[in-house]
Amino acid sequence: MDRKRQATSRSVPSRRGLSRAELLDREQGTYLKKWQGLLPVGLFYPNRYQVGMSNPGFQLVYRLLNEHEGLVCERLFLPEPNQALVSVESGRPPRDFPIIFISVSFEHDYANLARFFLASGLEPLARERREEITPGNPLVVCGGVAAFMNPEPLAPLVDIFAVGEAEPLLPTLIGQLAGNDLGDRRRLLTTLNQDYQGFYAPGLYHPLYDGKGRFERLEPEAGLPERIRRIGLESTDYSAHSELLTPETEFADLYLTELGRGCSRGCRFCAAGFIYRPPRLWDIEAILNSLKERPDGIDRIGLLGMEMTSRDNLDMIAANLSADGCSLSFSSLRADRISDNLVGLLSDSSLKSVAIAPDGGSERLRRVINKQLTATDLLGAAEKLTEAGIHRLKLYLMIGLPTEALEDLEEFVNLALRIREVMHAIGRSRGRLTELSISVNSFVPKPWTPFQYHPFGGAGELAAEHTIEGREAVRHLKEKITYLRSRLGSLPNLRLKFDNPDQALFQAVLSRGDRRLAEVLLNMADSGISWKQALKQSGLGEQLFATRQYAQHSPLDWSIVDHGIDDDYLWREYRRSFEQKTTAPCDTGVCRICGVCRD
Repeated sequence: MDRKRQATSRSVPSRRGLSRAELLDREQGTYLKKWQGLLPVGLFYPNRYQVGMSNPGFQLVYRLLNEHEGLVCERLFLPEPNQALVSVESGRPPRDFPIIFISVSFEHDYANLARFFLASGLEPLARERREEITPGNPLVVCGGVAAFMNPEPLAPLVDIFAVGEAEPLLPTLIGQLAGNDLGDRRRLLTTLNQDYQGFYAPGLYHPLYDGKGRFERLEPEAGLPERIRRIGLESTDYSAHSELLTPETEFADLYLTELGRGCSRGCRFCAAGFIYRPPRLWDIEAILNSLKERPDGIDRIGLLGMEMTSRDNLDMIAANLSADGCSLSFSSLRADRISDNLVGLLSDSSLKSVAIAPDGGSERLRRVINKQLTATDLLGAAEKLTEAGIHRLKLYLMIGLPTEALEDLEEFVNLALRIREVMHAIGRSRGRLTELSISVNSFVPKPWTPFQYHPFGGAGELAAEHTIEGREAVRHLKEKITYLRSRLGSLPNLRLKFDNPDQALFQAVLSRGDRRLAEVLLNMADSGISWKQALKQSGLGEQLFATRQYAQHSPLDWSIVDHGIDDDYLWREYRRSFEQKTTAPCDTGVCRICGVCRD
């Protein structure tokens, strides 16, 4: 019999690594099932508990698996130092599970997946696993954003990828796993890949490379599709929401509810704006139904979505939450969508901090990236938010974007100074300190975006298939960081945070890499060497992936996934960026330009 466990302890987040029993005591919504007669599934998130439990997609998969009466799903995370790698629910090691589900959203967690295999004693390479699927020799299933953005760097480690969103894919997969003999691995993989959309068994596809070591194509075995169509959720009665609550996460006791998926804006650097097409805003009833699912005593609500819902829907959500005495927060806000109504809602919620993403440093650069925000929008947003009592504002900035020049950074510095002045003047009049924080991150070219063709760290366009040295790309980014520090770093009530350009380069390698990188990840996990050392040992270089200028028809290893987007459309958008031409947001009712809505 299964049940959902309620927390017995709701204290503040702990500063030490808690035991498994302590974590369970602090959770709400845990599924606890007896194993007898059920198929055990281990659900692994390749990071620590605190990180994995902050991921709504991971929580959604946990619920969907456990809702099936024939399965028992337990969570696995990277252990804290001096703790064992065992499931949270029953303390079982990975070798006890005949099926391992992996949820991967970020490239920086790829190396953790390799570490998981080595720490667990499980065979990391899919081709070396025995034909019979058993505990200790599991079927490895991978889903998450990585699975439908570019699955290839993880391909040698995975038996089957679920290519798309969990709600429409998992019922098919669960039906095959729970209703069939798991003894014949190849038969199962072939059936899923051949007979059902949205499943990719990479071992049935064989890569070819040219004389320079560049990817050429994937050859499918007989009878298999050349590409794997990504499957998306069309509509829902309940929008995705927090399934488990614990103070041991980034969001603590914040109940998260999804407003929709995707984004109509089409920012040229943003994978989420393309791989989740068409953009979908959930019906208000679906959102309100999810809000009704929150546990008793939870009165902090976080709304998730790349794009805000309609003003009318927002009014209904606000009225619903206000009647229940709930406060509200958002992951981030668009500076040009901050209405008086929204400001009032935020003020009533006593929200103290809000994030806004200019992304590009200047108005010219924001036209390049199709981010249609002006300095007036950003200054107006800062003024409205500060007037509403929100005294901490966070700005997201990217450096290393295509065509970026020093003049763009100078314009951003001047804008930041003006925003700081506006906030300070309002705060001073009310006897309150204000704080402006700026998070600066290096641009990383992502598959399925118009900027997928552009080299990491390259300001201008290179000749087709030309590369720049990785160390040169990193040096240029560090020079920009130095400039921003010199202009803004010593100002009071202004905080700067920078990413590491060397790590951003590695992210770019993984983002546009192919399956040869699995060996790199395993070498890093096994020997503890750096990614640069492991890359060199494998006879590879960052110029093959990260710092290369792709041409319009360059073979792309991630094209194994079919998002329905026309390649010509992405190339045209790339070319439009150099002309500073903006593209209107998606209107799925009439627009058929990118190809996704033509079916």
